[in-house]
Amino acid sequence: MVGSSIMRALSARGDCELITRTHRELDLCNQAEVNAFFASEKPDVVIHCAAKVGGIHANRTYPAEFIYQNLAMSSNVIHAAWQNGVQRLVYLGSSCIYPREAPQPMQEDCLLTSPLEPTNEAYALAKIAGLKMCQYYRSQYGVCYHSVMPTNLYGPGDNYHPDNSHVIPGLIRRFHQAKVDQDPSVILWGTGTPKREFLHVDDLAKGILHVLDLENPPDIVNIGYGEDISIRDLAELVKSAVGFEGEIELDPSMPDGTPRKLMDNSRIRELGWKPTISLEQGLTRTVQEFLAGDHQRG
Repeated sequence: MVGSSIMRALSARGDCELITRTHRELDLCNQAEVNAFFASEKPDVVIHCAAKVGGIHANRTYPAEFIYQNLAMSSNVIHAAWQNGVQRLVYLGSSCIYPREAPQPMQEDCLLTSPLEPTNEAYALAKIAGLKMCQYYRSQYGVCYHSVMPTNLYGPGDNYHPDNSHVIPGLIRRFHQAKVDQDPSVILWGTGTPKREFLHVDDLAKGILHVLDLENPPDIVNIGYGEDISIRDLAELVKSAVGFEGEIELDPSMPDGTPRKLMDNSRIRELGWKPTISLEQGLTRTVQEFLAGDHQRG
């Protein structure tokens, strides 16, 4: 999802040659393959957005895969980039790197100040290692390797898997199926009270390119929408966008995850960027894309 959006944004600018590989063409967990790719292509700039991602269910079920694959991809790409003379690398982290009880909104400086959220600790630790690797390579070797921390994302190319999707695509799929099946209700995990921030992926792509154009970017910068919404209220918005007319039932026996994750976006706003797609606009577009067949790729 993120890579495709960045590709669209870079193609629209038309000022660079894009070098890409699919997962089938290049396994980033394979160090030898990654080294050979960098030695052959010699890119000038790297945007590292590959990751194994998923929602609470996936993170709880596959923590070993989440920590191994994300650690392997990050270490292979960052080190191979440095070995092959890449001077500029942008690494994508995640808002889940911040502590579970971080002060809200979460500033970049709150990283590693208290314990992580247990349900996605494996993924968060791997992403923290990657951004720290960029920071250390920058300080020791003088290369401009830096990180952006996106908030929760949604949009074209998202994963609509019934078990391993994030909250917005998961809700879209469930409300749509309930509408098709004429079910009287849809069950929402947890209490519905946790609050989350959501950014359309096309806004993220513009934010990444904005940071990439900076001569001396911060080591870490948040990229978010700047407002959050409760999961219950989000479900109501998705329900409306899909056109489901049944009820929403809560299942408080299921985990809520982190109580709140709102990112402090003052640093990137001071650098001249802000989002342009509202949650309501983005959800409408995303539901239309889902109905047009985008979910078949998820």
